[in-house]
Amino acid sequence: MQVKTFTGATSHEVLARVKAEMGPDAVILGNRTYRKNGVVQHEITAGLERQSPGEATSGAPSGWGEWHKEWMQIKDQLFALMKPAIQLERLTPRQRVALEYLQREGVSDAVAVNLYQRLLAEPGASVLACLSGMVPVKAWGPAQWGQRVHLLVGPFGFGKTTTALRFALHLRKSEPAARIVFINADCLRGNGRLTLRHWAELSNFTYLEAPDKAGMERALAAAKNARAVFVDVPGLARGQNLAQWRTEMGLELLDVEEAATHLVLSPFCNALQTQEFLQRYQSEGPGSLVWTKLDEAVSFGSIVNVACAAGLPVSALSFGAELKESLTPATEPLIWRLIFKRQIPGQAA
Repeated sequence: MQVKTFTGATSHEVLARVKAEMGPDAVILGNRTYRKNGVVQHEITAGLERQSPGEATSGAPSGWGEWHKEWMQIKDQLFALMKPAIQLERLTPRQRVALEYLQREGVSDAVAVNLYQRLLAEPGASVLACLSGMVPVKAWGPAQWGQRVHLLVGPFGFGKTTTALRFALHLRKSEPAARIVFINADCLRGNGRLTLRHWAELSNFTYLEAPDKAGMERALAAAKNARAVFVDVPGLARGQNLAQWRTEMGLELLDVEEAATHLVLSPFCNALQTQEFLQRYQSEGPGSLVWTKLDEAVSFGSIVNVACAAGLPVSALSFGAELKESLTPATEPLIWRLIFKRQIPGQAA
């Protein structure tokens, strides 16, 4: 719903503006009268249901959003019906305990059914062996990630800027002489901008800004000889997507094999919000999932859900407020200890 507030000297004037700008289908959500500098002001808040920008630009037919919502409800009901059909007695005691624990930790019904079917298809297989086929891992480091340009994407406040710095510091350990460049495309937010610039200068990294397409062209040209380029991508609003942003910034022609996209998420987002983020930040070419703020979460089942839905490997696990020694390249043992023991990397169980 599009919501807008109008103010004016008289209620008749304000209603006329509402009708002119939002049309006859606008719904009045609230109104009030108040004094400002001794002058009476009338305020009306109106709302209007509109087709979402994503539907309009993707060529989806009319009513797609409502149909998609109904299908998601049907799918949830199907999985709810399938859950009682899971015959836990067909599993070994260890498999049964692990599956029940994962469900308590927030693993979705779809993932639970998938895991159950894998366990039945491989009698005697360990739960971790089956999970390994569902949660791929590709540890952060120069051996695995040889791309020159790395885009850090994700919602505001999830730690994209600090993840870029942690990636760079980790790379500096293995390649002390490497030239590393930061391109800040999120120039409007003061805190992140100052943090990135400050730490880049302290660590002898090159810091550049790219508020628009021309700025991005200049920054990439200045970084053409760098060993690694980290691009801090701004959070995208509802209705936007990463492909559109790359086109607007002139990055659509960037060699797919030269660039990698790392989606930064935290495990305490609900399923609906996470699904929206996966669609919003979907990208082609090499990519990974980076899990941040692990020390603030209470359960980690969503790590399995997102890995299955996105088809992306987990590259790193991040925790704590410090920049140094607070990011660990992902490995399967670290992920399983996190999920089954709630053990943060580097901490005792």
